[in-house]
Amino acid sequence: MKNPLPTIPSNFSHSPIFPITPINHLHQKNCFITKKITKFAENYVSIMKFKLFILSLLLGFSALSARETKVACVGNSITEGMKIENPARDAYPAQLGRLLGDGYVVGNFGKSGATLLNKGHKPYTKEPEYTAALEFAPDIVLIHLGINDTDPRNWPNFNDEFVSDYLGLINSFKEVNPNVRVIIANLSPICPGHHRFKTGTRDWRYQIDRAIDDVASLSGAELISFAYPLMDRRNLIPDNLHPTVEGAGLLAETAAAAITGNYGGLQMPEVWQSGMVLQRNQPLKVSGTANAGEKVTVKIAGQKETATTDNRGKWSVTLKPLKASTGETMTVSTPSKTLKFTDVAIGEVWLASGQSNMEFQLRRSTDFAADTVNASDPQLRLFNVRPRTHTDVMPWNDAQKDSVDRLLYFRPTQWKKANAAEAANFSAIAWNFGRMLRDSLQVPVGIICNAVGGSGTEAWIDPETLDKNVPDIFLNWRKNDYLQPWVKGQITKNCGEEGAHRHPYEPSYLFSAGIRPLDSFPIAGVIWYQGESNAHNIELHETLFRLLVDSWRENWADPKLPFLTVQLSSLERPTWPQFRDSQRRLADDMDMVEMAVSSDLGAHGDVHPRTKRPVGRRLGLLALNRVYDHNNLACEGPKPVSAKLSEPGKVTLAMENLTGVPEEILSFEVADFEGHYSPAKARPQGDNVILTFDKSISPRFVRYGWQPYSEGNMTNAQGLPASTFKIEVR
Repeated sequence: MKNPLPTIPSNFSHSPIFPITPINHLHQKNCFITKKITKFAENYVSIMKFKLFILSLLLGFSALSARETKVACVGNSITEGMKIENPARDAYPAQLGRLLGDGYVVGNFGKSGATLLNKGHKPYTKEPEYTAALEFAPDIVLIHLGINDTDPRNWPNFNDEFVSDYLGLINSFKEVNPNVRVIIANLSPICPGHHRFKTGTRDWRYQIDRAIDDVASLSGAELISFAYPLMDRRNLIPDNLHPTVEGAGLLAETAAAAITGNYGGLQMPEVWQSGMVLQRNQPLKVSGTANAGEKVTVKIAGQKETATTDNRGKWSVTLKPLKASTGETMTVSTPSKTLKFTDVAIGEVWLASGQSNMEFQLRRSTDFAADTVNASDPQLRLFNVRPRTHTDVMPWNDAQKDSVDRLLYFRPTQWKKANAAEAANFSAIAWNFGRMLRDSLQVPVGIICNAVGGSGTEAWIDPETLDKNVPDIFLNWRKNDYLQPWVKGQITKNCGEEGAHRHPYEPSYLFSAGIRPLDSFPIAGVIWYQGESNAHNIELHETLFRLLVDSWRENWADPKLPFLTVQLSSLERPTWPQFRDSQRRLADDMDMVEMAVSSDLGAHGDVHPRTKRPVGRRLGLLALNRVYDHNNLACEGPKPVSAKLSEPGKVTLAMENLTGVPEEILSFEVADFEGHYSPAKARPQGDNVILTFDKSISPRFVRYGWQPYSEGNMTNAQGLPASTFKIEVR
């Protein structure tokens, strides 16, 4: 039963300072209560009744004070609720109040345009909202300031004062309540469409976030992130700065969890399941979420490690390297919950990703029957991540669009032991790769396959990396020239003409929906078959591919994570020879990036060659040689080293891995000027290929296999073909 307390005027909750549902604000009670008490004393003769009333009133206030915790949300327009139609109901502090429920009073003290810097163009500490927040004397103050400090009037001039000004703000709340709990938030996203993004805001935002980290360390304040809940949901920030009602709801959920410590109890990403394969022979990071402050214990194979969940609900432990084994049980527990994973194997784990040629299922391949003979292997385990909604479906219905908009693109997945039925629907390339590792290493192997037909490189790169390096790729992304016309057409078929809905081809989408949820599940490396959707812009792809590798290596905290790629096959598309050569040069130039050639397996008019077994095995050879030190295994076809004009009409091309090539090699050309090529005859001679041609040509360039559908036949004794390539004559 509620205490009979004085009623606050009905317009109080709608004031600029408190745009929230009606609250009991006790700080204005004194004069009002005194008058009520005096009138009561005049009307009642019995002094005993008067004393009893006083006692009950005081007890009521005492109970209320014990029951209610005051939360002050301090910030700028994002806190205030700008661009939200009804901020009194839907700004994040209002939604936070509803989430916290009884026992909490939440005040919105946001001020549009306010800066943290006291010398900024609109210092928060000079605004009436600041004074009101201090008078509120909160038990908890949640501060989200710094967005407006990215203005060129502010950060360049006064950045040295940011930390001291922030500490001063925190101390001012401690002066009115020495026991105040202080929570400060890293900045919510500022998106590339913001008018100052590239002129300083992007870079200054990162600097401000680092300064906020320092403030937390110096002050002892709790640090949360308002970037994390929105970084993958930029569709909820339509003006590039202010979240929608749904976006504000995500901030409110983040704040509520930080305040209460309730993160839903012990949880782990979906990929942690019974029947999984864990990576052997390297420190094994195990991580998840639990309620703040909970002790988490991880046990497996005689090891036991513990951790305490931080205020963001995160925990992780690192186990000592595990040896290959099967039949293990892992338990992850808190005092209130235990997750038990049985039939766990320890071995080698690889991620297979890219677009449709990696997604291409074994049942559609030419070698399906042969590849599924003796397919049952309980130590080869498959985690087949499949879309809920395919991009080759024509118009999506409203439910499909909604699930894509909310990043619910992939179906729930389970680890499966290999058999003919599971293999049939698995990636043909990844299946053959996994079988080869199993046969050669004789340890359990797990393959996580996450590939999406038609997807571009940019869809698999995290948004923070693209922000820093290619921010324009986000701008009007459905219409800009970064996308091939057929990709744009497919998006329109799925989503319609309007640009409100998301699509897996959107920059960063598949990283957000498919890679981040893996939560850096430990892997040995990546096999990657992609590029068809980027072959129209080779220079852009050279940038994007490097960013992709860097992005994933940062995600897995492994600067040398092996990345084994497949070169595009042969197809009648004019840009493909140059693109294949670009892929070759990238692999040669990047550390622990290797490339398997597939141009000998193409189909004239089909972007999906059905012969997949050799591609998977070539990737397997690269892994065995480069990652597992099986140095006796040949893993590459002939490779050019140098080209030298030995006499008029004759070039000596030094090569590697040349043994066993045909006596008459096809598809060589020479040129004096780029674009002015003539055919050359070629024959092997030891470690060289001797090219002969018209003596009137003074060659500067040699190229091989330079047709969309390659006519090259330079395959060595191990059955490994040479890549399309171009080399200068020196």
